[in-house]
Amino acid sequence: MTRLIVLTSGKGGVGKTTLTSNLAAALSDFGESVIAMDANLTTPNLALQLGMHLVPRTLHDVLKGETRLRDTIYPHPYGFKIIPASLGLDDLKGVDVGRLPEVSFALLGRADYIIMDCAAGLGREAISALSASDEVIIVTNPELPAVTDALKILKVAQESNIKVLGAVVNRITGNEHELSIEEIKGLLGIPIIAEIPEDPNVAKSIAAKKPLIQYSPKSPAAVEIKKLAAQLTGRKYKQSKLSKSLIQRFVDWLMR
Repeated sequence: MTRLIVLTSGKGGVGKTTLTSNLAAALSDFGESVIAMDANLTTPNLALQLGMHLVPRTLHDVLKGETRLRDTIYPHPYGFKIIPASLGLDDLKGVDVGRLPEVSFALLGRADYIIMDCAAGLGREAISALSASDEVIIVTNPELPAVTDALKILKVAQESNIKVLGAVVNRITGNEHELSIEEIKGLLGIPIIAEIPEDPNVAKSIAAKKPLIQYSPKSPAAVEIKKLAAQLTGRKYKQSKLSKSLIQRFVDWLMR
């Protein structure tokens, strides 16, 4: 059964796109077939972050009725697939945003998970992306403006009877000005399903055009995203014990 999950936020810059690509990568690590779709039509960055932006056909072409959906699904070397959106301003002309639900539902049966990155806020794009999903994850930062805006998009999702899986609090630094997890949970009234720390490896992975899961799999943010993927699949995440076992074996050898 295909799960259609959209990652949304009340404001931009919270890390939705990075989470989309890495959640797709982490789910594929668990043996799930995944398609990551860039449903942010005006400011798409998913394919750019993954080094897959120079493709002949994109989601824009599908929404203009100029190409078939299957011709816009590209395999990523890590193991998941991606449906890119176009970076060109001219490609926005003639795009029917209202067809997003039609496109997403056409993907049913083609993968275990369809993970959609969508535009921030409450514009037509974002609402159409919400309508194209069965489940939603709210992404926010631990700052009052981000959480306040997240509350708005949460209310829209709830009023649309879309299942809200919970909120991901991203880019946590632990600074005193940040809201605590308990404060965010109290404001939103939904479970916090992941707490992802600020991690310099994220920017490095984007520069390298690779998922963080691939670029630095043991980095703090990568580990938390893997935990989220495990939670979505009903599994328990277990970190590799290879390093620990090697150390233990070395200690055992010294003690002989």
